[in-house]
Amino acid sequence: MQIYLVGGAIRDKLLKRPVKEKDWVVVGATPDDMLAQGYRPVGKDFPVFLHPDTNEEYALARTERKTGTGYKGFTCDASTSVTLEEDLLRRDLTINAIAEDNQGHIIDPFKGQQDLNNKILRHVSPAFAEDPVRVLRVARFAARYAYLGFRIAEQTLELMQNMASAGELDYLVPERVWQELQKALAEQHPDIFFETLRASHALAIIIPEIDRLFGVPQTAQHHPEIDTGVHTLMVLQQASLLSNSTSVRFAALTHDLGKAATPKEEWPRHIAHEERGAVLVEQMCKRLKIPNAYKDLAVLVARYHLQCHRAFELRANTLLNLFEKAGAFRNPEKFEQFLLACEADARGRKGREQNPYPQAAYLKSALASAMTVNAKPFIEQGLQGKAIADAMYNTRCTTLKKFKQEYQNRHD
Repeated sequence: MQIYLVGGAIRDKLLKRPVKEKDWVVVGATPDDMLAQGYRPVGKDFPVFLHPDTNEEYALARTERKTGTGYKGFTCDASTSVTLEEDLLRRDLTINAIAEDNQGHIIDPFKGQQDLNNKILRHVSPAFAEDPVRVLRVARFAARYAYLGFRIAEQTLELMQNMASAGELDYLVPERVWQELQKALAEQHPDIFFETLRASHALAIIIPEIDRLFGVPQTAQHHPEIDTGVHTLMVLQQASLLSNSTSVRFAALTHDLGKAATPKEEWPRHIAHEERGAVLVEQMCKRLKIPNAYKDLAVLVARYHLQCHRAFELRANTLLNLFEKAGAFRNPEKFEQFLLACEADARGRKGREQNPYPQAAYLKSALASAMTVNAKPFIEQGLQGKAIADAMYNTRCTTLKKFKQEYQNRHD
């Protein structure tokens, strides 16, 4: 039995990045050998075990042969005759096909170190095309290492494009798409993930709601960048600078989906795109089985981002309705996330990346003012049920009118 450290741990160590987890491959062992040493089996499709002390994953060296469609259409050979090089050959990128033995010696049969030095994402073998998930993974690695200057090898991009045209991406299941999308949103440059998918012709297949935004014009007065798709990725960039929350970033990504549904004869204006967008966000989240926490914030931002931008113009009752629709009294943290996504939208425009967004502070102060009103005094007056709710609503409106007047006096 020989054990090697493989994949991401080697790649990130060579890149001088933090190693978050370690994966190991075991050559020359059987499942019974692993069980006899106390390893716990976890793999369903192929033999993977957890170390009895560290809980790190140890997989038996294996080869895979394509027998069907999609990323599950494989037969696996994990016999003791499978070599380390054969195991590394089945991996996606050369930079992930590097191993290290227990003496610290690097085994690199596919020149992964050379590609690391040259900052290239390159497929290991033509077998790359057998697994559609790899298109998503390469896009995610492009997003992760964009700050280092990595680029995708031309042959690899062509292979990804061929996979898209061959229909291989049609077999991706929603759960796996969301898993990769969620990871990509957590990267430093998630916008590169979508640029890569678009360049590989995969975006129109996997997330058509985003792809349709490209080529849709907006008014130059509000959007000097003109193109809605370009604006969307600029907003995602700004959201990444403002927040580490993948919920905020997802809401920023999907805030303008409704503009793709604007009739062409109305371009470059997009009247009522907010409501159309909210419906499209709901549909997209249902199709990709995206968790409700992401969906709820994204729908909120799609529906009310223009109200947020016009915060100073809103009447007291409109402000209060916004707070209630956003659930701001029950969940102020979610409202803060809403404000961050709206700020990203305001800054995600050519030449306006550094603009201040005073609407956020204004709305936080207005909410704090409205929250000074609570039910206790109305209960003490003997009011019940709807009468309490009505009294609170009216008093909060009065409080917000006073807030607006005082704010205006201070800023005149």
